[in-house]
Amino acid sequence: MVHYVELPDGRCYPVVIDSLETLPVWLERVAVPRGRCFLVTDEHVAHLHLESLQAILKTAGWTPYVLVLPPGEPTKALPYLERIYDEALRWGIDRRTPLLAFGGGVIGDLAGFAAATLLRGLPLVQLPTTLIAQVDSAIGGKTGINHALGKNLIGAFYQPALVLADPSLLQTLPEREWTSGLAEVVKHALIGDPALFSLLEMRWTDVLQRNPSLLPDLIARAVLVKIRIVVQDEREAGPRAILNFGHTFGHAIERVAGYGHFTHGEAVALGMLAALWLSHQRHPDLPLTRIRALLQRLPVPPLPETLDFKTLRQVMQVDKKTLAGQLRFVLLRRLGEAYLADDVPEEALQAAWQFACASRQTAVAY
Repeated sequence: MVHYVELPDGRCYPVVIDSLETLPVWLERVAVPRGRCFLVTDEHVAHLHLESLQAILKTAGWTPYVLVLPPGEPTKALPYLERIYDEALRWGIDRRTPLLAFGGGVIGDLAGFAAATLLRGLPLVQLPTTLIAQVDSAIGGKTGINHALGKNLIGAFYQPALVLADPSLLQTLPEREWTSGLAEVVKHALIGDPALFSLLEMRWTDVLQRNPSLLPDLIARAVLVKIRIVVQDEREAGPRAILNFGHTFGHAIERVAGYGHFTHGEAVALGMLAALWLSHQRHPDLPLTRIRALLQRLPVPPLPETLDFKTLRQVMQVDKKTLAGQLRFVLLRRLGEAYLADDVPEEALQAAWQFACASRQTAVAY
């Protein structure tokens, strides 16, 4: 299964949902010259899948140089970016050397930023191994690292030459990483695909159990939402911002709780509950109960006592989605239709957070 990201200036790349075995074929199709490649992954992925990927590449005539980094959000930082630079330059890469990002969102963002900046740009191949990366972060060209003041504040828009998502890799994900990724699938359904939302409602048990017959279609539907939005607005000047539904609160939650306490998807699940309340205040016909019921099915750890609204509000102010000092929120007009709002009253923000917290008290929890 393949879909294409066709940007207005003629650039185009495939998003392939298929086995890793097809990688050499697709590298040839996108005109990445066979030879050496620089492969960046993390320890968890390396333990499970690196040997297979190396065998696929070597059999097809590739010579991979492998860099294995620690797993987790702390790796998306300047010291590890410098480590990629050091290893790549010592190995003697040139501008034709492809950089293969083999991992989840952290590796994709970090290695993608390295590819964007090494020698002013290397061919980038995204090989996402998590659900959140396969349906979201590996597509669209957002790359970057975190800063002490916030998440993803340093980065670049840099489109890959190829995205290859192998659904079978998702069977080895820890349960928490799987459900975290489902938050992004739900988000895509809410902002752009009511039929996907209905599918999630009807087949939630199959989704949680990672039914192999369901996964390719589930991934493809979520991918198509992302592609439709990215091709309208590559650099997030307007429409692409709706992909941040739940993220204004979500990024603040991640930082205040401490990176690693919540996964990205868990924080976004909380943020979507807050954004749902804000949306319903403006659009009473929005099916709040129905949407909240699905969001409550996403497991989230207990909220720490330190996660208070006052601190969240302070952190939100330095988020990159803030424009001219004004917070911007993605809201739902109806199921499947989102828009950007920069006139949310201060008093509504605290009420939205209280709604999110109350909703979690009766929700699934770890």
